[in-house]
Amino acid sequence: MNHNNDSYQQKKAFYDSLLTIYGRKPCLEAMSSPGVKVFRLHLADSNKPAKIIDELIALAKKSAAEICRHDKKALSRISKNAKQDQGVAADLVLPGYRDYKDYLSKGLQKNQHFIALDSVTNPQNLGMIIRSVCASPMAGLILPARGCAKLDSLVIKASAGTLFRANILRCNELAECLEDFKNAGATTVALRANGTRSLKDFRQVNNCIYVLGNETEGLSNKVSNSCNDSLAIPMKNGVESLNVAVTAGILAFHSQFLDPL
Repeated sequence: MNHNNDSYQQKKAFYDSLLTIYGRKPCLEAMSSPGVKVFRLHLADSNKPAKIIDELIALAKKSAAEICRHDKKALSRISKNAKQDQGVAADLVLPGYRDYKDYLSKGLQKNQHFIALDSVTNPQNLGMIIRSVCASPMAGLILPARGCAKLDSLVIKASAGTLFRANILRCNELAECLEDFKNAGATTVALRANGTRSLKDFRQVNNCIYVLGNETEGLSNKVSNSCNDSLAIPMKNGVESLNVAVTAGILAFHSQFLDPL
C-alpha cells in the first residue's frame, strides 16, 4: 500500500473542500458565523492598522486558524480578485460544502431532492437561490465550478449569509455530474418554458434533481441531453418565463407539498 499517495490524496481532498472568500467585511461575517471553521486567514503585508484587521486576527486565533502574511501579488493569487480583496482572504471549512462524488460515495439517501444550476452567472440570482434552497426541505444545491457565478462577496450578501449554512455539492462539469446521479438512481428534470409536462401535474420520484439554466439562454444542449424529463411552470397573462431565482424558490418549497411516488 502506498501510504504517501493515500496521504497526498487525503490532503488534496481536504484542500479541495475549502471555500476561499475575500474582502474584509465578508471575511468578518463568515468567521463570526456559528458552525464555520476557519482554516487559514490570509493578510497582505501592506495592510495598515485597522480595527477590522484586529477583529479578524482575534477570530482566527480563537479558531486556532493559521494566520499567513503575503505580499500583495501573492494574496491576489489566493483571492483571485486583487481589485476587491482589500488585503484579506480566508479559507473556510463549511459543513455543507463538498464534492458531489463524496456525497454519492455513501449512496443516495431516500427522498432526496436537489436543484442544479447550469451557467447561472448573475451573483444576486445565485445568492437568492442559495438562500431559498437553504431555507427549504431540499437536500441541497448542485453547483458547477465552470460557467456559474463565483461564490464571492456579492453572492454572500445576496444569500444573507446562508451560503455558510447551505448544503452545496460542487462539480466541474454539470452534465457529467447529472449522469452520475442518474446511474445512482436519481431522476433529472429540466425546467423549461416549453417543458413537456406542467409542474402542477408532476409527482416526484424518490430522488429528483431539478435543473435550471442560464438567465437568458436557458439550459445548454449538453446538460439538457442529460435530463430524463422536462417541466414547465404554468403562467398566465402571456408571461413566458420567470427569473431563475424565483423559479428556484418555487421548486424549493413545492416539494414539501407532494408525496413522492
